[in-house]
Order: sequence, then C-alpha cells, then structure tokens
Amino acid sequence: MDYINRITDKMIERKLEAFGVISIIGAKGIGKTTSAKRYAKSVVEFQDEDERDNLLLIADTKPSDLLYGDRPRLFDEWQDAPKIWGAIRKDIDDTGLKGQYILTGSSSRKVKTPHTGTLRISQMKMYPMSLYEMGISNGTVSLGRLFNDPSSFTSCHSNINIDDIKVAICQGGWPGSLSIKSDKARLEVTKDLFYQTCHVDISNIDGIKKDPRTAERLMRSYARNICTMANDKTIIGDINIEGSISKPTYDLYLSALNDLCIVDDIEAWCPAIRSKTAIRASKKRNIIDPSLATAALGISPDYFRQDYKTLGFLFESLVARDLKVYSSGNGGSLSYYRDRYGLEADMVLHLEDGRYALIEVKLGQTEIEIGATHLNKIERLVNEYNKEEKQAPIEVPTLKIVITATEYGYRREDGVLVIPIGCLKD
Repeated sequence: MDYINRITDKMIERKLEAFGVISIIGAKGIGKTTSAKRYAKSVVEFQDEDERDNLLLIADTKPSDLLYGDRPRLFDEWQDAPKIWGAIRKDIDDTGLKGQYILTGSSSRKVKTPHTGTLRISQMKMYPMSLYEMGISNGTVSLGRLFNDPSSFTSCHSNINIDDIKVAICQGGWPGSLSIKSDKARLEVTKDLFYQTCHVDISNIDGIKKDPRTAERLMRSYARNICTMANDKTIIGDINIEGSISKPTYDLYLSALNDLCIVDDIEAWCPAIRSKTAIRASKKRNIIDPSLATAALGISPDYFRQDYKTLGFLFESLVARDLKVYSSGNGGSLSYYRDRYGLEADMVLHLEDGRYALIEVKLGQTEIEIGATHLNKIERLVNEYNKEEKQAPIEVPTLKIVITATEYGYRREDGVLVIPIGCLKD
C-alpha cells in the first residue's frame, strides 16, 4: 500500500529543521512509525526479532554505537532501549546539528529518562487520520485559506450524507483499516484497539496491574459522557452503577488512559468578556477518536437510527479530532466556551498568531440557526467589552463557523459560515 500523505508531515519537516531530535507520540495504531520512516534515511527497529537481542545488548552496553548511520536515523520502539535517549541527547549536545534523529514508540509503555531533552528533543503529537486524509472529505474548503481570506468562501457541497458519517464515526481514523474492503471488518480494528487498551496497555503503561473490567467501565462512562462537562464525581457514579471504583483508583486508571493518549479532553476558553465566576472552566470530556467510544459502548452504525442524541455528541468528537489535525500545521489548539447564562461555542480554534474561530457543531439543518445565534452573540460580547476595555482588548473572532453533517454549505448574511464536515481540509 502506497504512503498516504498526512497533514502532520508538515510538522515533522518543521521540527526536523528546528531540533536535533523529534519524538513522535500518540495513540497506538495511528501510523507514527510509517510517517517517521518516510523521513528517515536509516532505521533501527528494536522489535525486529532477528536483531532484537543483539540491538538491546549494544544499547545496554554502549548505546552510542547504535548512532552510526545515515541521518535522520529512526529508532522505533526506543523505550525498549531507554539508554538510547541519553546517547542521542549527548550527541546533539556535542554536534549541535539539527534533524539528526527521530524517535517513535508504543504509547503503551512509559519510560523515565535521566534527562528531559529540553531544546534538543522535541515532542510532537499525532492524531488518527482525518476524514480528508482518508478520502472521505472532498477537501473543497481549506481551513487555512478560510483564516487567511474569510471572504473566499461562498458555498460548497459534500459528497457524504449522514449515514456515511455514522460509518466514519464507528470505523475511526485508523490507517490499518484503510486496506480492508468490508465496512463490518473495519469495525473489528477499533474493537481490537479497545480490547488491547483495557486488557493489556493500561497495565503496561506504568507497570501497575489493573482490572480490565474496571478499565472497560471507565471507557464506557467516558463514552456516555463524551463532549460534556461531566465532572469526576459524575463519572465515578456512572461507573459504580456497574461496579465499585474509588476516587484513587479512578485517578490511577484515568492517568494511564491519558498517558496512552486515549483520553483527549478539551479545555475551557476563559476570556474576560464575562465575570470569571460566570465562565464554566471544567474540561469537556473527549476521547482521541470517536470510534473508541462506539467500541466501548458496543454500538454499530445501525444503532444510531434510534439515538440521534448520542450521534450528536459523537459527531462533535469527530469534528474535534479533524480540527486538531487540520490546524496542526499552524500550531492550532482547541477549547470551548460556555457560561452560566447558557451562551456557548462548542469549540474555539486558536492559532499561534492570536487569530481564532468560534465554532458550533450541529448535525442537521434545523439546528443551524441556534448555533449561529450563539456565535453572533459571543462576537457582540467581545465588541462590547473592547469598547470599555480599550487598554486590553480581546481579539475579535476571525471566523464564525457552524460545522454540520449536512450536504450543502453556504455563507449566511450575518457572516456565519455553514460548512459540512465532508468538505473540510487543512
């Protein structure tokens, strides 16, 4: 199978130009090693059983001997030979060269290193594939172009419908499923990732044995509360309907899922346009890919015929995944806004230069008006605040977008852009 270009490739190139070493992190099965090999000129694979014993012996005895080879040199599954971290760090200290090494490894094993590698070893996070990378979105609307030229958008048409989105949510953005022809067979990839997470990886990550059933209950609760601001007490209470879990145990399991890059909560945006006591500052619960939530809940695309409420939350999670991918080349970060007066923006996409987009996520046409009203009201609040606080104004939103599961996109008279997820790209 030919290499499929990833949007994060641009970040790999930029990091190699700026640092001596890059370490690519992310959930299992997202294609970290495949992307790294595209840029590596030599590779050391510690999982190669034919060479493993010899490589590990060298890494433990004199790790610097493994540094000889064409650069960039990739060390895959480097956690199996943790001394390599120190050898690489020293080499960069001695030479000062950029773009020398790439580190990839399983997120299911956490290794303590004697040195942080600050300013020498730069971490970058990869996500599962977006709809555009998988060829599901037609990519007629560029997020980057929207930011640079908001007036460029007039209309668009998506090639996918709501049933296609149901399938995309359940299958997820896993590169390993792209070569599988059957929709039902693709679902098995996500089911296996969920099983491995709860039965193997959650214990391997920190070496502490954990109960797979408790891990599954926690994942199910997270899935039921996805894209909500459910607090720890709510989730623990939800888990305890099925079986008991204490707060310390919950913290231990949740920390492991964070380290595995499975949990991917969305932070709150707390601008000064309202009093601090009015802003909801808790995290919005989310998982790295909505397909893991459907696997945890044991549901398939057919299930959504009877439950569009759950579909709406999972669609929001899908949009969050794709926006993080699309904005990664511009250092994008995602948050949400909500206050106690009921005003909200499902997502706020910030770029490094201070520009941002207010975003509402709506499944159908009938909800678009509500979403647009929220976005316009937040923009008015920002403008009103800036009239009073001229010394410390807040940036006005560059874009106001309602992202939908519909087929047609257009520009409203109030400036809100209605864009189907099936049209977006980076």
